[in-house]
Amino acid sequence: MSNWGYIIVGWSAAAGVLGAYAVRLVTRGRSLSRRVPPERRRWMG
Repeated sequence: MSNWGYIIVGWSAAAGVLGAYAVRLVTRGRSLSRRVPPERRRWMG
């Protein structure tokens, strides 16, 4: 594999990990926000 191959694989792996983390973070935040009672949702009003 040439140097460019290693660079592309490295950047792809980093982008994949960061993308998966972002998706996990958003889904976890949405699930937690549903558990907060409506009167306690300060960010909604």
